[in-house]
Amino acid sequence: MTAAALIAIVGAESCGKSTLARALTARLRADGLEAVCVDEYLREFCEQHGRTPRPDEQAAIAAEQGRRIEAARRSRLLPVDVVVADTTALMTAVYSEMIFGDRSLHEPALAAHRQADLTLLMATDLPWVADGLRDGPHARATADRLLRGLLLGAGLGFSVIAGQGEARLQAALAAWQAWQRSLGPKPKIRWNHVCGRCGDPACERHGLGEPARM
Repeated sequence: MTAAALIAIVGAESCGKSTLARALTARLRADGLEAVCVDEYLREFCEQHGRTPRPDEQAAIAAEQGRRIEAARRSRLLPVDVVVADTTALMTAVYSEMIFGDRSLHEPALAAHRQADLTLLMATDLPWVADGLRDGPHARATADRLLRGLLLGAGLGFSVIAGQGEARLQAALAAWQAWQRSLGPKPKIRWNHVCGRCGDPACERHGLGEPARM
């Protein structure tokens, strides 16, 4: 069975991951693709238990996120063209390091994330919104730094998505279309945003850069 294409949306707290995941899924469906969205299991866990996870629960949460993504990609009930993942296990690994100083989830999370065909990294340019579960705006810069470091250190390309409202969706669609253009008789390449290398947030508003082999 051929697995569906995987778009992985990652980023710090209150950066619009869930909003973009749903909007992007809807737009892909409108374009005639069979697209499904896999929600963030960590949020589901917190809402069900009324608390954040303990250190010993982190690995299982990361594994469940990965399991749900793969189940959607290889669904036998309905052929799926694209899976849009509202985070991957990589976010659980980042939070484990931030909160508990635990880096043990890095390796398995990166291995799982390598299955993504396109990674969209949310810029921290949206207003922070409290929801009772988030740590606060001070945590966003740390999460963003750790996430970029893990992706770049593992040689995983990503496209930074910035802008307000519709502009954010259009940036994601542009990255998706660029990845599609990279397919064909030549080997598949992973999309890499130029600002993923320089880390300058000012650059992230000037376009999507050029694809580069990773």
